[in-house]
Amino acid sequence: MTALLASVSSTLEAVTAMEAGVDVIDLKNPAAGALGAVSDTMAREVVARVDGRVPVSATVGDLPLLPPRVVRAVAEKAATGVDYVKLGLFGDGDMTGTLSALQPIAGSTVKLVAVLFADRGVDLDLLPAIAEADFAGAMLDTADKRAGGLRRHANNRLLHSFVNRCRDLGLLCGLAGSLGTADIAPLLEVAPDLLGFRGALCRRGQRTKGLDARAVASIRSLIPLKDRTAPTAISVHKRHGPLRQSGTAR
Repeated sequence: MTALLASVSSTLEAVTAMEAGVDVIDLKNPAAGALGAVSDTMAREVVARVDGRVPVSATVGDLPLLPPRVVRAVAEKAATGVDYVKLGLFGDGDMTGTLSALQPIAGSTVKLVAVLFADRGVDLDLLPAIAEADFAGAMLDTADKRAGGLRRHANNRLLHSFVNRCRDLGLLCGLAGSLGTADIAPLLEVAPDLLGFRGALCRRGQRTKGLDARAVASIRSLIPLKDRTAPTAISVHKRHGPLRQSGTAR
């Protein structure tokens, strides 16, 4: 089943999301870019508050692909205790060198998720390299949140191709990018492992505003609640072994 990922920027927002029953807490600072990063201190606070009830992911910011800088940022975020670290493949810098430099981290200390951007042109041939670098998954998102949602930039053929190629490579697959309620039913048909939301969960639908509990509950009601006692791509990932189950202590 498809899991609901909610991007949050604070401990209070994380609690709001958990109370609404989201499946994954995703730490992001929406005021700092498409994948703006929260502070490591905030990440540690959220990890402690979530206390293993659901997986926690965190972004490292909108970074150019300079291997030493990216490796340092990923290692620092991994040290906060999050389960997944998300890295945007914006295309600026050394793609091959960055993926290669991250492989030792990806294969040991934390699960990594690569984020591709539909509004910047999607090269699905990157997916084998992402899998070869021992990343746990890939997401298809949008970089410019003012330029329309994911389905404006990616047709059904591309969405299905992305999800199917991820599956063939053993990668967790997620879809995000200014998604709204009208996107849910069509994207559930594509059947990704994750659907990610931010703006639709916020007051007045603005991603830089705080989460609105009623909006989160509304989105939650449109995505079937997965059985957290059953193994899924989120709780037990086939490429990287088991991720703790809900309620398991750290």
